[in-house]
Parts: sequence; C-alpha cells; structure tokens
Amino acid sequence: MTTDIADQFRPFAPPYVIENAYTEDQRQRIFKVVRENGPWPLILAENFKSPEEVIAAVGGTIPEGMTLTWDMILQGSGTFRGYIARQGVCFYPELNDCYYNSKFLEMARNYWGAQYAEPETFLINIQGPTIIGGPPHLDGTVFRGMTMENTPIWLLLTMAKSRLFEHWRSKKMQVTGWYYKGNIGGGFNYWPDGPRGEPKQITAPMWGRAVVAENEMMFHHAQATGPLAMRRSEGLDISSVMAPDPTVEGGWRIETNGVINQQLPADEVRLLVHWGARVFMDMADLKRTFDHTDDITHDKALNMLMDEARKRGAQFETPTDPLTDRAFIGMLSQVFAVNGPTNIPADMDEAPLAA
Repeated sequence: MTTDIADQFRPFAPPYVIENAYTEDQRQRIFKVVRENGPWPLILAENFKSPEEVIAAVGGTIPEGMTLTWDMILQGSGTFRGYIARQGVCFYPELNDCYYNSKFLEMARNYWGAQYAEPETFLINIQGPTIIGGPPHLDGTVFRGMTMENTPIWLLLTMAKSRLFEHWRSKKMQVTGWYYKGNIGGGFNYWPDGPRGEPKQITAPMWGRAVVAENEMMFHHAQATGPLAMRRSEGLDISSVMAPDPTVEGGWRIETNGVINQQLPADEVRLLVHWGARVFMDMADLKRTFDHTDDITHDKALNMLMDEARKRGAQFETPTDPLTDRAFIGMLSQVFAVNGPTNIPADMDEAPLAA
C-alpha cells in the first residue's frame, strides 16, 4: 500500500548553493575535531535498532514473509557519522563559532521570512569510495513534543510521510556542505520540484560548497563516489567504524572488530558537514514550542497512525512495544510508504564530473 502524496514533498523555498560555507580556519578546526574524536560508527548503527526501522525511514517495501537482516541493508563501504552538537550544545568548544553561526542563523531566518532561529543538530558524515547513497530520501524532521532526542527517527519520518501531523511539524533549514578532493562522482542529487520534477545536481570537486534547503521536505541523496575498484569494503557489518589511519598521512581506514577492512587515502574521503536550525516565525510560535502548550505525544501519534492504517485496510494487533516491534514497524512502513523519485541521474563510473 502506498500513498500518492509524494508531490507534496517540496522545500518551503527554493534551495540555493553557497561557496566557502566555512572559512579555512573553521575547516581546519572541523577536520581536526573529526580526526581526533573518532572512531565514528555507521549512520545505520547510530540511528536504527533494526533493518525494519531503516526501511520505514528511507522508504521501500518488504516482501511478505521476508525477515530482513543487516547484510541486506549494508551496501558499499558505508557512511559513518559523528555529532558535533545537539540540542543547542556544542560538544567541542573550539567549534562554537561554527555551531552558533550568526551567518547561518541569518540565512535560516531569511529562508523562512521568520523572526527567530536556533541552531539544532550539527554533524558530520564521512565516507570513502562507495556506491550511490541509497534511494533518494528525506531527512528526519521533528515535531513539537517529539524530537530526535526522545523519538526514534523511523517514527519521525513515518509521521512526516503520513502528512497527519503538519500542525505540529517544526520549521527547519539546513546548510549541507562537502569537502571532497576526488573528481569521480561524490556530488549531490536533489529534487527541489518534487519527486516527479527534474533532479538537480551539484558536482565534485566540492571543497566548501554547500546547499541551503529544507531537507525534510526535499528528496535527495549522495552520488556514487570514487574509483569503482574501491567502492566496496569486504567484511563490513553493523559494528564497523571509520578511524584515522596512522600509517597514511591524512588517510582513514574502516575497521570491524579490530580487523582493517579498507585503507583510504585522504583524497578519496568525502566529508559532509551538516548544520541545521529550527525556525520560529514570531514570538508566539517560539513560545508555543518552548512552553509546550501544544505538543504531540507518542501515544497520540501512534494512535493516529494506527487509526489511519486501519482505515487504509491494514490488519494488525496493537503491539505491546510499538517503538521497537519489528513487524509493526514494517507494517507502518508499507502503509505510509511514499513514492520517491525514479528519475535518478546515471551513475558516474571512472569519468570525472565537471567542476
């Protein structure tokens, strides 16, 4: 069962590209923090407890009777994640100016025509050569009362895809920047005119280039990256991590339980720096959020989803632990699946993209 509401997923305002998102001094400090504070886990390990949660978050269908495994989900060399800041707190004081970024906050307010903005999540994704970054997806949004600090990301994305919770959905804006010196793939595909619209591409090299957008409402994904022969890491599993390689200057390596899966030269490592803000149109909007006068609760959200699922013909027993029940999560992912883009630009093999 799929809902035909995908065309509603368009960013509030047109995305735009900026260059030199961070100063050279800021970039050097970000790189230093990333190298000195790993190893970094897979995004999948950071955000999901089961493969069903991944499907509920990124979309797709689960064939009836199939039991998913992590091996079915893991592809290529994987993408690894680290948090620099969350909930208004910067974990590394040397990056305070990057997180409490007056330039970015002004861009967030201007993007929405709003009075107020606060920095939210600040994170890095790091990867070596890999196949295309999964199907086009939406980033996890948050709602008044339900955020990534108290709610699994699969549930937040299911709520967003259902379109039942717009009254509580937070307004957000992101600055997503990249540092990648390679010239084979490594870019960014996005669908600002909805998943039936024409995709746009940002191509490598991408040294400090960034997109300003509302990623929760815009399908997007990473292009394949690096030489074909290096795009898979043998022995990768959900416990794999990415860490600096002390034997290669600037290099990195992927490890699994102490075993080195792959060594990566510096120029074939792609770093994404993702800064996000919550935006408030006026003081009433801000107070409604921080005074918790109009929050959505887990019980209310789950009951609304279950009621709608039954209206759409789904048959199921109410689970005792709906936040972790794999069958229940898989059912919701089917009921509230959204048809994402199918017009995905051709992958780059060994030919470099134009600058």
